[in-house]
Amino acid sequence: MRKFIGLPPMKHYVLSVVSALFCFGLVANAQKAVVKTNILYWATTTPNIGVEFVVAPRWTLELEGGYNPWTLDSAKNIKAKHFLVSPEVRYWFCEAFHGHFIGLNANYTQFNVGGIPFFKDKRQEGWAAAAGITYGCSWPIARCWNIEANLGLGLWYTEYDVYESRKCGLFNESVSKIAFGPTSVGLSFVYIIK
Repeated sequence: MRKFIGLPPMKHYVLSVVSALFCFGLVANAQKAVVKTNILYWATTTPNIGVEFVVAPRWTLELEGGYNPWTLDSAKNIKAKHFLVSPEVRYWFCEAFHGHFIGLNANYTQFNVGGIPFFKDKRQEGWAAAAGITYGCSWPIARCWNIEANLGLGLWYTEYDVYESRKCGLFNESVSKIAFGPTSVGLSFVYIIK
């Protein structure tokens, strides 16, 4: 039985995100950039943030991350604990941050999930990685604000242990599998930095 690595301490997570922002900022070299947050991800009680930089005409590089440390109901062991890091390269058909785009995305997550829809009678601990293709569109709603919608599909590889859903539930099995499915789903508020 594998031991779940666990979620990183918040200070390490914040340090990693700040370091990534600094590195991407050097690459951007005072070009246009955006900061965003995915409303759909917030609906799962997951704080998240993303940054995106222009790296060439019509090309951008994005890095998004989310972290959910909450146990929703301790007595029933209901939780959706996880962290997710998702880089993506995008090609915009008109100009960066306006109109339609396609992209290539990747994901890495570690999770400890149980007692929520699709996981009612079990708890799963493990990790997953994915790669996929994204299509999306961004619409201006104010001078420096956009709304962005995107959907990505691709392949996931995951390894996890399955336990009974109750607290300290018994180990059932170890699973590793490849699956096709969504690699990104977003409805985001976007702030454009010029």
